[in-house]
Amino acid sequence: MSNYAIETVGLNYNFGAQAVVKNLSLQVPKGSIYGFLGPNGAGKTTTIKILLNLLQSPSDQVFIFGKEINSNRIASLKRMGSLVEQPAIYGHLTGKENLLNRCILLGIRKSKCAEMLSLVGLTDAANKKAGKYSLGMKQRLGIALALISDPELLLLDEPTNGLDPNGIIEIRNLMIDLTAKHGKTILVSSHLLAEIERTATHVGIINKGELLFQGTIGALQDLSKPAVKIETDHQEKAISILKNEGIETTPIDELTFSIAYIDKAAMGKINTLLVNNGVSVYSISKERKDLENLFLDITSKN
Repeated sequence: MSNYAIETVGLNYNFGAQAVVKNLSLQVPKGSIYGFLGPNGAGKTTTIKILLNLLQSPSDQVFIFGKEINSNRIASLKRMGSLVEQPAIYGHLTGKENLLNRCILLGIRKSKCAEMLSLVGLTDAANKKAGKYSLGMKQRLGIALALISDPELLLLDEPTNGLDPNGIIEIRNLMIDLTAKHGKTILVSSHLLAEIERTATHVGIINKGELLFQGTIGALQDLSKPAVKIETDHQEKAISILKNEGIETTPIDELTFSIAYIDKAAMGKINTLLVNNGVSVYSISKERKDLENLFLDITSKN
């Protein structure tokens, strides 16, 4: 039995002569929120379309819950829900009618509609025309449509695109809820790196169709050497003292500068050294890079 909800093995995909996805090996653990990161045009949407079999992959390259997608197409698709690009919503129907329509289409009991509206927080807007919904409400209705068949795996392509801060928080909380309380696995693509950092348990970084990094959020942050920010009453003097000890510094502003983090003991010694030489240390803080800087580091090395 595979522990992966999604596994691609050396996936390649071309549009004519152009290679869009190159030797991509994704591993999305069951029960994870997998952040699929990359700039626009990196190949994220194409990959999601391949995972949904909307674009056909070469055989033995895409596996959903351990089963090859082309030879298990219907069974695989039954286990998936998706929101790719814009949600397919009928604007002249209410939110509830949109869901009822999907229930009839899929042969699902109609009582699921109220359940889904409640899950995505649209109960109060159930009888409002979907065309009058805000962008965030439309995205949530799109997710409700994707969830109505109770799939185990959800593929969300840029679900927070164009949303206001409240809408982004709503979608974020919904994703966390779906994995924690409802046992779903979610692959969510985004170019908003800080957004993924807040929700994902695992991350894959793609650029120009190639996977540059894959692992847990923690492993990604460990890649970055944390910096230590030091604030003193005399920056020049502090820098000069540390320079004599062979410690490189980078000025930030008049009072603060940064050095590379070594370990806790070394930080204590540096603090003592500065204080003993008449420099008041206002603060010492370890700072991790955000995903944006990590992404730049990783992409610039490739």
